[in-house]
Amino acid sequence: MFSYIRGPLAEVCEDVIVVEAGNIGWNIHIPLSVLDRLPRQGEEVRIYTSFQVREDAMTLFGFLTRQDLKMFEQLLGVNGIGPKAALGILSTLQPDDLRMAIISEDEKAISRAPGIGPKTAKRVILDLKDRIKMEDILPAGMGVTLADVSAAAVSGMADAGKEAIEALVALGYSMSEATKAVRQVEMTETMDSEAVLKASLKYLAF
Repeated sequence: MFSYIRGPLAEVCEDVIVVEAGNIGWNIHIPLSVLDRLPRQGEEVRIYTSFQVREDAMTLFGFLTRQDLKMFEQLLGVNGIGPKAALGILSTLQPDDLRMAIISEDEKAISRAPGIGPKTAKRVILDLKDRIKMEDILPAGMGVTLADVSAAAVSGMADAGKEAIEALVALGYSMSEATKAVRQVEMTETMDSEAVLKASLKYLAF
């Protein structure tokens, strides 16, 4: 129904903000992880919204980017996850951290969200792992090339391993952390860089 709402940020009240648009103050529920990225009160903000209708309520949920909104809506597609639970997950984990947790099958990270137990966390992973793409996490034009990877560290390593190190460094891991994680993976000839990266992220999650 609404793509986004743009206007001055009128109020910030824990997990609800008020954005003034069209002479109306719109109550929008947001994840707690968004709070520190909001502009100051009175400044303009654009909030991408999801309008959810229930028998007893009509509620707007809002996010600062379309990618974050997409993650919320993907969570709503998981059996047993409603808007409140989805918002709780995204309050506990930044959307990119959640994507990484799904890719690396890190049930513990997801189950830290309020009301989300291990079984529900596992369901989130099973339902969404094939819908999360690495390009949703990696920045466009990562700015990290194989030239940045120590020749000694990757000596004798398959191209898939080198590319996985590239990606891990782009994600913020140090060269030593990335190399150590990739070396923990028992690489086979059939594994591509994405498979190596996923296995490396699982190791780093522990």
